[in-house]
Amino acid sequence: MNTPLASIFSLSSPVLTEDERAFFSAANPFGFILFARNCENPAQLKQLTGDLRGALGRDCPILIDQEGGRVQRLKPPTWRQYDPAQAFGDKALEDMDHALEDLRFRTLRISEELLECGINVNCDPVLDVLTPDTHDAIGDRAFSSDPDIVARLGISACRHYLAAGMVPVIKHLPGHGRATLDSHKDLPRVSAAHSDLKNTDFKAFRDVCASDVGSAIWGMAAHIVYEDIDPGHPSSVSPKIIQDIIRGEIGFDGLLLSDDLDMDALEAYGDVASRARLSLEAGCDIALYCSGKLADMQKIAESVPNLNEKARKRLQKAAEFRQMTS
Repeated sequence: MNTPLASIFSLSSPVLTEDERAFFSAANPFGFILFARNCENPAQLKQLTGDLRGALGRDCPILIDQEGGRVQRLKPPTWRQYDPAQAFGDKALEDMDHALEDLRFRTLRISEELLECGINVNCDPVLDVLTPDTHDAIGDRAFSSDPDIVARLGISACRHYLAAGMVPVIKHLPGHGRATLDSHKDLPRVSAAHSDLKNTDFKAFRDVCASDVGSAIWGMAAHIVYEDIDPGHPSSVSPKIIQDIIRGEIGFDGLLLSDDLDMDALEAYGDVASRARLSLEAGCDIALYCSGKLADMQKIAESVPNLNEKARKRLQKAAEFRQMTS
């Protein structure tokens, strides 16, 4: 099998167009990410995921953001509505066992719905630690302001996703909770001291990565500048943050995706092809593109390399973990 491109692509509609099919077949991206625009009903979605895998000739990863609350691409009334993460964090303050049981039930139901439609990677859970100033772009998508609660609920969600056959993607490394701007529209800058970040924001991620599921999960890097660590670059294109913080201090050694390359936070970094290349050069394993524009994906395909050996080893290690625990 040819080594895939170090990129995840998206598509424009609920149906794979012939132009998209031909391009995906030639470019051989690592996988795909789906959005509400691609999802109408279970039968249509199962057909679409089958068509995407058929275009590549392999059982590729197909991702979605199905967190619950405001961020779930499969929507009622066709699919179930799920509570946002903070609902479980609030329960945990009163009864952790109850919160864990409710979260387990929710995680397994999400997994069941996704797998039935051919989706095998969910960009969840959100491990950002809330602050009084957290922007609404995160808000109730995060579990709690207590990093210990975030970590315990996050480990549980990851464990149950994996048990169900779903790959979880923790986000947004190394922590989005202090951002006061929406990175879809602006570039957030966090001025907190490195020591404060280490003790709170990074702790939840660090605990999850050190747990029994740490070798099996994937992660997503945020488009945020941490001024006390690298004032010149957001984490998704910062070698210092990816190598020293995400890989080093936090200890994340799984497959690392950039956040969406088409977000306005990266406006200063050129077109999407340039952003993709920079994110990979900084240490991300996969460049993620979500807007479904064929011309943009063609430029990315010309610009980025195939999956490198380190990324392939991370994938293999995660696959071996899932085989041992299945």
